[in-house]
Amino acid sequence: MRVTFLGTGAFARPALSRLAERHDVVLVVTQPDRPAGRHAEPSAPPVKDEADLLALPLFQPERINTPESVSRLRSAEADILVVAAYGQLLKPEVLNAAPRGAVNIHASLLPAYRGAAPIQWAIRRGESQSGSTTFQLDRGMDTGPLLLQKPLDIGPDETAGEVERRMAVLGADLILETLAGLETGSIVPRLQPEHGVSLAPRLTKDDGHVDWTRTAAEVHNLVRGTSPWPGAWTSLSGERIKLLRSARTGVATGRIEPGSVGPREARQLLIACADQLLEIVEVQREGRPRTTGREFLNGMRSGARFE
Repeated sequence: MRVTFLGTGAFARPALSRLAERHDVVLVVTQPDRPAGRHAEPSAPPVKDEADLLALPLFQPERINTPESVSRLRSAEADILVVAAYGQLLKPEVLNAAPRGAVNIHASLLPAYRGAAPIQWAIRRGESQSGSTTFQLDRGMDTGPLLLQKPLDIGPDETAGEVERRMAVLGADLILETLAGLETGSIVPRLQPEHGVSLAPRLTKDDGHVDWTRTAAEVHNLVRGTSPWPGAWTSLSGERIKLLRSARTGVATGRIEPGSVGPREARQLLIACADQLLEIVEVQREGRPRTTGREFLNGMRSGARFE
């Protein structure tokens, strides 16, 4: 098939690579370069790097739904649009720019976790399984007819970043199967069920704030689900501290107040949650390199409390 690929983030990169092996990718559409890093220098999105590596035609419009952008899509004369982590909502004019419409790769088992952050929300809610879905895009938010789905187990300590890397490979395999099935007619689109719908809105930095009155499981899932972005954080004496990795201990909190440090003789950074102590394995102070919880504990004054 002649394919126009729309994607931006790292999640989309394996799919583009695999599509280029089996199909004629006539155009790659991605977001413009954006300022990044401490010096705010322009940074190319991962999909642009992959397109350059594969020497594929590239288009980086600021807005995809303008008449000019739609005209560019149509001029590519693709059979189908494949979309993965592109980052803009697509209007009907874009979805109809190819005869077979647009197929999206989504990192959940729809209709669960519709939205921009399905992996993060699945982990935050303690799911032990998610998966990848290909579906036909329509006007709604991840509401179109289903094509193929495959499950993916989530480890109890895996972060969102780790799951995303595995999910990206799964999605790349799934889109190849999907296009093959569409070509042969073996895949028949089916409506999404009305039950089991949940939402996964885009996260903000405030979503990473830890509430120590929650259970240890909830805080652990927050740390995992917001890694690497926006990152879990707490305050200590007015300073924001990033929590990069945690581990459940199963040790009851007892009389220790939520946010207080557990027994220092354990030589681990243990913080009291509502029910149990949670070990903070890796932390980072503002403007400092990351460090182990044990090293951080050694520099803390006695009686300090996280908020």
